[in-house]
Amino acid sequence: MKNNGNMTTLLKGILVENPVLVLILGTCPTLATTTNVAGAFGMGIAALVVLVCSNILISLLRKIIPDNVRIPCYIVIIAGFVTMVQMIVQAFFPALYEMLGVYLALITVNCIILGRAEMFASKNSVGKSALDGIGMGLGFTLALCAMAVIREVFGNASFAGMPIPFFEPFKIAFLVKAPGGMLVYGLLIALVSAVTRGKAPAKTEFSCEGCPSAGNCHTGLCQAKGEEL
Repeated sequence: MKNNGNMTTLLKGILVENPVLVLILGTCPTLATTTNVAGAFGMGIAALVVLVCSNILISLLRKIIPDNVRIPCYIVIIAGFVTMVQMIVQAFFPALYEMLGVYLALITVNCIILGRAEMFASKNSVGKSALDGIGMGLGFTLALCAMAVIREVFGNASFAGMPIPFFEPFKIAFLVKAPGGMLVYGLLIALVSAVTRGKAPAKTEFSCEGCPSAGNCHTGLCQAKGEEL
């Protein structure tokens, strides 16, 4: 039973709760880095490493970090790992570093990573938090690569920067532009929604627990809104 639970934690981020195509998080890097397969893969792996490392450390410190300053603490931890990843990429993969540009640094405020820290790592064991990070990171990477393959191959007649002469006469340049990215993104969301029908989370549970304004809320308004949603 324990192994089944661990496997569920690992696999849910790949499809059923894919952070990009089901939870609709991390939209900015998704659209900005998917015009090239190499760039999309690099962004995915960088985010995966930061996600796993930050999940593990936040889980280790979950009983030490004061609740009222948890978000700033999470951001400091994530920023530290992002800085290390940036330095490694800049030193060993300078072309990828130039390709990703500011989006590599912006992993610090990626809502997928901060969201998993708040919703999962801060409430679960180190092992489960690591598995959650791996699953969500793989889901993010696969979503980026799927979008990048479609946009680069059919929009630029190339794959990871290598030309594909066969597609050159048929390429649709619109796909590598922002509106084309939104079109491909929407189509992939629709496809995943159709595949996971009845399996994806039907709703998000709301509560006042952990809300920074809960102490000033005397009407239960947060809970009421959650029930309405």
